[in-house]
Order: sequence, then structure tokens, then C-alpha cells
Amino acid sequence: MASFDVIFLGGGPAGYVGALRAAQLGLNTAVVEREGLGGTCVLWGCIPAKALLESASISNRVRLHAAEFGVTVGDVKLDYGVAMKRSRAVSTQNSKGVEFLFKKNKITWIRGTGRLAGKNAVSVKTADGKEEKHTANKAVVVSTGSRVRGLPQIGLELNKTTVLSSDEVLVLDKAPKSMIVVGAGAVGCEFADVFNAFGTKVTIVEVLPRILPVEDADASAEVARAFKKRGIDILTGAKISNVKVGKTSVSMTVDVGGKKEQLEAEKVLVAAGRAPNTEDLGLKEAGVQLTERGFIKINERMETTAKGIFAIGDVAGPPMLAHKGEHEGMVLAEIVAGQHTHGMNYKNIPNATYCHPEVASIGLTEEQCKEQKLEYKVGKFPFSANGRARTSGETEGFVKIIRDAKYGEILGAHIVGAHATELIHELVVARENEFTVEEVDLAIHAHPTLSEAVAEAALDSMGRVLHV
Repeated sequence: MASFDVIFLGGGPAGYVGALRAAQLGLNTAVVEREGLGGTCVLWGCIPAKALLESASISNRVRLHAAEFGVTVGDVKLDYGVAMKRSRAVSTQNSKGVEFLFKKNKITWIRGTGRLAGKNAVSVKTADGKEEKHTANKAVVVSTGSRVRGLPQIGLELNKTTVLSSDEVLVLDKAPKSMIVVGAGAVGCEFADVFNAFGTKVTIVEVLPRILPVEDADASAEVARAFKKRGIDILTGAKISNVKVGKTSVSMTVDVGGKKEQLEAEKVLVAAGRAPNTEDLGLKEAGVQLTERGFIKINERMETTAKGIFAIGDVAGPPMLAHKGEHEGMVLAEIVAGQHTHGMNYKNIPNATYCHPEVASIGLTEEQCKEQKLEYKVGKFPFSANGRARTSGETEGFVKIIRDAKYGEILGAHIVGAHATELIHELVVARENEFTVEEVDLAIHAHPTLSEAVAEAALDSMGRVLHV
């Protein structure tokens, strides 16, 4: 038995970042993790998926646009297997990087599966099958993350052969000839982008009225146009029935507005959300309550209903985003160490989707502004009118800023286009510090840059746009 100040159950973005901050603050820290440090994000999510998206970007750039830049190429050969191996190498490199940071900060990695075991204690079944018990003087933090899920209710139970999750598609040796992607959120759109770029015939099926349903309607429409232009079929407002799963293909009936269509593909990717990892953790015995949706119930200090037990990351509720979990980890460590903290601002967490064109957003959509009966004005600037976008040939998309009509407060911002996931952070910082659109305009933006589109959108919201 070993004693620590704080023990994290789970070494994903929430757990490992929380552990690093706790160690910085002088707390004797341990992390229980059975797989590899970095969690789903590093091993099976954010990092390998984005590596594949970079491969997809190069594929599209070379095949579709090289000639425009005066670059003539011969036959372009696509090999998803090579791209996959590169993505796995990037993933491994990142995980090893977290291991190095643990050693640097003297954090103990307990390799195994942990569960709560009485007051201030956890039991761990180690990789070699042994049982250990460890205590935490200040806090036990549940950061066990989430997992992919299938749709067994309509016949799409994951089988790792023809019905796949985002985990299995990351290790395919080759791109299938055809794929149905069920679910058009960030994960579904990203993998539709990847496999389309590697020659797969992709059909997206979404039950809601549009793809990327949590994003602003203008952003969804822009991505849908770009996808259709590249030959990706999109079926929204769809109902799936009559699913038949075979050894080499899957067929289904899709009903869109009363019109039925029969689909068949080599693979089906189920990208319809994730479920929190709350099973076999000893939560009930410890007095830790769950919400109606199955997440761990926490207060503003990330405390659960059991004294001394905290929860952060996906397991503690939406948004289920790595950067949300990371920030919760930092804030939690400061709370446990008795430091002053600004807490979590859950209303200013950016969304980021890395398909092409990229999508990024912060704050309210225009639809939400209408629902809340807010008085607002919209500023919008297309990348087709931006000098830097024209030079790079990446003119799809726009910057859209929604501001309060009276005071100029930024209610929401939405970017579709190249590097949108980088550009959004100027507006994240602006909202966090309560800057108005006038104050965004005061900042001089270098020319020619994509960020000038942000400045122009701010100007447009004030009726002063210059370049359109």
C-alpha cells in the first residue's frame, strides 16, 4: 500500500493534465491507467484522427488542386494503410511524451484498473493480475472518460468487422470501397472526409435535419455544400430500418421524408456518440450519484456527492471534449491544493471539427439567439474575399460574428474554412475577457492573413465592412 495526496482514476486529458498541475503545486500524485497515458484522445481519438485528416488534406491538395499551382503530378497512389501507420506512430509519440512529463514531475503511474475502495482509498488490479490498495489524503479523482457505442436498437451493434466504431476505423489496413457513416457530428464528418479523400464512396446518414447539428445552421450548410461537391452523399432527417449485417457488407433502408432508399456498403461507421465509463468503479458503494443521463453528478467545485471524491472530463458530463477535461483538471488541482481559482466557464468552451473545410465556434448560434429573444446583429465575411485565402486557394467558408445589438458584446462566433480551429481562439479570448466587437477592431491584424476575416466580420457587425 502506498499513500498519496491525490489519486486520479484514468490518464486521459482530464486525468493526466490534472496530475501534472497537482504535481506542480507540490502534491504527491498518482494516476491509475491500464492502457497508455493520454487516454482516448491520444490513443484512439483526437491525435490519430487528426493525423489521418492531414493525410486526407494532402491527398485532396495533390489530386484536386496541384495543377492550379503549377505543379504537375503523375498517377497519385493512395494507401490508407500507410496513413494509418503514420497516425499510430504520432499517437505513440504523444503518449510517450506524457510518460516523460510524468517522470519529470515525479508522478506515479500505477498500471492497472482502479476502483473506489472505501474512504480516501482505491484498489487496483495491476497488469500482472495482482491486487493493490492505495490511499489519497486529499482527493480521489474519477477521470475514467468515455467509450464508443453502437446502435443495437436498430441492428447496428459493433462487430469490428463490418459495423465499426471510430476505434476500429483507425486501424484498418486499407480504405473500403464504400462506407455508410451513421451520425454527422464532428466524428462522423471527420471520418467521412478522411475516407472520401482515400477513394471510398461515402454516404452520411443523420437522423437530425442537418449535419453538424450543434453548429450554427450557416456553418452546417457550408460544410454540406463542400462535401457534396466532393461526391459525399448526405441523407439528413433520416430513419434507418431493415438493417442486415453480413460478413462482407451491410445493407439498410433509409427513409428521408417518406422517400425510402436502399443502401449497401462494405463498412458502416457508427459515429452516434459516446457513453461515460462509470461501470465497475464502486461508485454506488461510495455514495457517488449519477445524473439521469448516466454521468457522475458534480458541483461547481467538481465534487461528487461523496466527500473527498471528485470527477472531471467526459465522465462528469458534456461537453465531452478533451480541452474541457484538461481545463477541469487544472482547476481541480488548484482547488485540491487550496489555491485561488477562477473556476470553469462552461459557456466559453470552443467547438472544433477538423474536416475540410474546418469548423470552429464559440458561444451562441443564431438560432439560440432567436430562441432566447436576444437583440443581436450579425457580421459575416467570406474567405473568398480574403487575400491570404486566395493565395492559398482555400476560399471556402466564412467568419460569422453575432453581437449584442446595444453594447457590441460577442454573443457567438462561427468560422468555417482553412485553419478555422486555430482562428477561433482570438474570439475565445475576446469573449472570456468581455471584449466588444469594437475592441476586436482596435487590434491591428497583419496583412495578408486569414485572421483579417475575423476583423472584417467584426466590422460588418457594425455596418462598416471594407472588402466586400
